[in-house]
Amino acid sequence: MATHVPTIAELRPWIEFRFSRSSGPGGQNVNKVNTRVTLLFDVAASTVLSDAAKTRILGGLRTRLSVDGRVRVVSMRHRTQPQNRTAAEVRLMELLTDVLKVRIKRRPTKPTAGSKRRRLDEKRKRGSLKRDRRGGGDSHE
Repeated sequence: MATHVPTIAELRPWIEFRFSRSSGPGGQNVNKVNTRVTLLFDVAASTVLSDAAKTRILGGLRTRLSVDGRVRVVSMRHRTQPQNRTAAEVRLMELLTDVLKVRIKRRPTKPTAGSKRRRLDEKRKRGSLKRDRRGGGDSHE
């Protein structure tokens, strides 16, 4: 069962952007223009997500939650505010897609009879090779 991941357009009503001065590239521009973008997504208030999806997001992204419980994504990679804004939106979508992906639980398997036999044969070969290397031990040339 795949969980529906909404588009960025569907999430926009619950997204807030904050802008501040960046420490990234830009020379003197960095000191004058607010290019750093902090995206805050209010998961709890969102109506496009199911309760199960909200729980998964809040659990999986708990290290990115702000004090008021919103998912926080920061971008200051680019020189311009629009580019950083887009980068933050893309990163949010990557995070949501990853956390909402349903992972199949791995069932442990037992080694096959053939793989056991091959492993033991290889051990015997290595052991005999080492035993042959030892020699008599009566001379130290």
